[in-house]
Amino acid sequence: MLDIKITKTETPKAKPEHVTGFGKIFTDHMFVMNYETGKGWFDPRIVPYQNLSLSPASMVFHYGQEMFEGLKAYKGDDGKAYLFRPDMNAKRTNKTNERLVIPEIPEEDFVQAIRELVAVDQDWIPTDPGTSLYIRPFIIATDDFLGVAPSDTYLFIIILSPSGAYYASGLDPVGIWIEDEYVRAVRGGMGFAKTGGNYAASLIAQVKAHDADYAQVLWLDGVERKYIEEVGSMNIFFVIDDVVVTPMLNGSILPGITRDSTLFLCKQWGLKTEERKVSVDELIAAQKEGRLKEVFGTGTAAVISPVGKLRYEDEVFTIGDGGIGPITQKLYDTITGIQTGKLPDEYGWRVEV
Repeated sequence: MLDIKITKTETPKAKPEHVTGFGKIFTDHMFVMNYETGKGWFDPRIVPYQNLSLSPASMVFHYGQEMFEGLKAYKGDDGKAYLFRPDMNAKRTNKTNERLVIPEIPEEDFVQAIRELVAVDQDWIPTDPGTSLYIRPFIIATDDFLGVAPSDTYLFIIILSPSGAYYASGLDPVGIWIEDEYVRAVRGGMGFAKTGGNYAASLIAQVKAHDADYAQVLWLDGVERKYIEEVGSMNIFFVIDDVVVTPMLNGSILPGITRDSTLFLCKQWGLKTEERKVSVDELIAAQKEGRLKEVFGTGTAAVISPVGKLRYEDEVFTIGDGGIGPITQKLYDTITGIQTGKLPDEYGWRVEV
């Protein structure tokens, strides 16, 4: 168990009355812990939110040895603060760390650090519908060395951001651009890891999609350019002939926690689910034949995001009637209901701060 030293700010910020937008406001405090080879993780502390002072030669700036996670805290109707499946974020952190040769963080320490920081700043948790306290843990390599090698020193930091809906449209169905020029990741690479390089690689296609008035990019595989992988920062699901289908995890797709929760709930409800390869040709054929009933993305930031239209090459395809499908709506209501305490937590997913 970590012995976390807490130093509270002497100049607390004014809290917003209502929160809109995502990731632009930050709370009063942050968690910091150091690592050094031969010493391990040490000096866990909660301090006032502040800028970092790093050498320009810090390896994170030159070789991208860094990782991040994302989860949320919610204020329940009972006034208590809750997290949603933080143990899964801890496990995924260490999967990413292994790939990037970053030291492992004990899962219990990861969860403890988040719980204690959220407890300090829990008055920042917004309570308007659709809002939450977004939690961003991250690790950066800090050796000042211009050589390609794993760092010997790291910082593990957690910051908090009261946030509204990830998409300005809220739960309204979004348009998705199927990208056929650029690729995001390949098997054997880092597609499954939560690291900035994956997202940097996605920006050029995201700009292209936004310029055409689409909310996100749906990626195809990097080898054959025909199999669907994930959408933006989310996993993707299709309801085809009343079967809930999602691309199987293959090393280039992020193992999303909301993805896992979605598959579990669908099975609990007696829906047939499939994790398999889904080609873009199959998807377009299913749409043209009227068998593609719903499309939605899953992820921490947006939770469940319905897709109303898809663009591939020069064609635009409307999904169903362009609205929110019944399975999509039920998943959103159930997951957010468990997260906020409006529904009973039958699965032990909600963790009290």
